[in-house]
Amino acid sequence: MRWPAKTGRGGGYLRREGLYSSQITEWRKLRDGGVLEEREPGAKGGRLSVEQAEIARLRAQLSKAERRLARTEVALEIMGKAHALLEDISESAPDEQSYRRR
Repeated sequence: MRWPAKTGRGGGYLRREGLYSSQITEWRKLRDGGVLEEREPGAKGGRLSVEQAEIARLRAQLSKAERRLARTEVALEIMGKAHALLEDISESAPDEQSYRRR
């Protein structure tokens, strides 16, 4: 049997089987990470072992933490720039005493 993706009919195959391309992407990540074992064609599939499920859960948790860290770093960088800008503005603004004398 020819694989549908190689013949340009991958989208139709996924729709027929009720799958999303994101699921295929996730399965590839799990396979490449060594979580999913390679099976012979036609071999019966199974559930993840307890260890494999834990590895997958921890990888997802790590990925989420890395995304949060990246967002936090960007936010801190923006806050630092805003602080520096406000400092520059306050230093260049006329002080209150000279403003009141006018």
